[in-house]
Amino acid sequence: MPHIPAPEGLPGITGLLAFKPSTGMRVADLMHELLRGDSPLSAAEREAIGAYVSRRNECEFCARSHGATAAHLDASEELREAALVGPDAEGIPPKLRALLAVAGAIVEGGHRVTDKLVEAAREAGATDEELHDTVLIAAAFCMVNRYVDGLGAVTPTEDAAYDQMGVRLARDGYRRVL
Repeated sequence: MPHIPAPEGLPGITGLLAFKPSTGMRVADLMHELLRGDSPLSAAEREAIGAYVSRRNECEFCARSHGATAAHLDASEELREAALVGPDAEGIPPKLRALLAVAGAIVEGGHRVTDKLVEAAREAGATDEELHDTVLIAAAFCMVNRYVDGLGAVTPTEDAAYDQMGVRLARDGYRRVL
């Protein structure tokens, strides 16, 4: 049960964003820019990074909704595994593997992103912009995960609910959340 009166029928972050639209629209705009804006990383890769960070943060709502979105943007088994497992997933490209390792370090704290992790990402072909976007996405998801779980957002248990969210977010992005 949510710790604040979120509107009925709006699970997870959507109910929290609707509770206070003045900040909700800004959070939705930020997530849209990070996940759908201009980036050398595909939208599916960015969603997979967000889903992986959310898993590491034990935020079920965000992990499942962004994992479903990544799957609707790119149905490959490799990307699905990246969102679920992270850098240890089988068959994911070396660059994404290295960027997921960087994202995982952000969960532990910004200082956990070491020169070694950055160098490994660069050796795998990551650009400065891809490193930037990965760190910013991971940091933003840490904030959003704590927002969702800290206010006890409604977290559906049915796979179908997340599949529907994934379809909608893959199609519309985040500006139409509210």
